[in-house]
This record gives sequence, C-alpha cells and structure tokens, in this order.
Amino acid sequence: MHDPDEERGARHRPGLKSLVGGELSTYTEMMNESRAIATKRMVEDAERLGADAIVSMRYSTSAIAAGAAEVFAYGTAVRFV
Repeated sequence: MHDPDEERGARHRPGLKSLVGGELSTYTEMMNESRAIATKRMVEDAERLGADAIVSMRYSTSAIAAGAAEVFAYGTAVRFV
C-alpha cells in the first residue's frame, strides 16, 4: 500500500543524514554498484584491445547534479610480449 508520509520521509532522510552525519547506506550501495559497472566496462574495453592486463588502475568520481554522481574507472591496458 502506498503511504505518502513514508515516501516523504524517505526523500528527506538523506538530507538529514548529511546534516547529522552517518553513512548513507543506499548511496554507498549505489556507488559500489557504479564502481563495479565502470570496472566491467574498462575490462571489456581492454579485452577488445587485446590487452593482457590493466595497470595503474584508478577510480574518479564527480558530482554532476544534486544527489547524482558519475564514476570513472581508468588504467593503462598492457600486452605482455
């Protein structure tokens, strides 16, 4: 059953958490999933290039809007000879 009061509370909880501190578990889960997706795409790109490994791998994030962020995974694709 849809409860508008519960939905309103859920919308305000992240803002309240950021004011009083504490981990935002749904945001943490979302960022973990985003890192996994970015890593998968990076590995797929490296495999398509014929790479054997990726070195100096890093993550970068940036805020693109209020409550939204993007995650980059990058590194150097190498081939063993």
